[in-house]
Amino acid sequence: MKIEAAGDQLKRKLLSIDDSTLPRLVLHALIAAAVAFLVIDFRNLMIANAELPVFDPAAPDSMPILPPVLTDGEPDNAPSEITTSVELLKQPITFELQPGGILLARGAIDYGAAGRFQKEIEARGEYVKTVSLESPGGAVGDALAMSKLIREKKIGTKVVKGALCASSCPIVLAGGITRNADDGAVIGVHQVFNGSKEKLSPERAMSDAQRTTADVTRHLDEMGIKPGLWIHAMETPPDRLYYLKPEEMKEFALVTGPAKATAAAMKTK
Repeated sequence: MKIEAAGDQLKRKLLSIDDSTLPRLVLHALIAAAVAFLVIDFRNLMIANAELPVFDPAAPDSMPILPPVLTDGEPDNAPSEITTSVELLKQPITFELQPGGILLARGAIDYGAAGRFQKEIEARGEYVKTVSLESPGGAVGDALAMSKLIREKKIGTKVVKGALCASSCPIVLAGGITRNADDGAVIGVHQVFNGSKEKLSPERAMSDAQRTTADVTRHLDEMGIKPGLWIHAMETPPDRLYYLKPEEMKEFALVTGPAKATAAAMKTK
């Protein structure tokens, strides 16, 4: 009897809904269902990507995610030969002052790299005119900090022929007051990802990725880089690379060429 009474009550409520209210209820139900499916899809994606390698500086045997050119990945090979040793690229980034005020930054951008870079710049004073990059990328937060310091100190950046600058490395490149890439330099981008060994919920992982994406987008805009660069990055999975063509580097203002820096590039943050 109670079930029948409840059924009659539900029936009366449904019949009392006017024609203008019913479409809104249907729409809300469809939106709720769509959100549920998105959460399920994202959970499945997180599970599928759970075995991606991560770089953990606290674990000596751990290595950063390297671009496909240094692995057995499916994408096309790099557009030019990379002459830097793979083993050197796997090591935490080091800084070496070379003739002509060039500071060679070579290796993976590990957690804490920005602090070491700052100490190096403070120690070298005005000797450093250009940072030459050879890196497969790594920690985005450290890359952002390095890029901001480079702009603050009005230092140039470059990638020479045969060198690799991938993943978060182009963020560092973007900080240069002048930015150059030689013919034969290899520059590639992909999506940000959480390299922490901490177990995160899909919702937390998505939130962190969105926040990091916002930070990088804002920084690149402040550095005078056009949004097309980051669009290519966000379209490319984290275990793949989108290799930038020379004309795209110019189109996105990632390189300034030998000419004087533009007004946008002269900003200091």
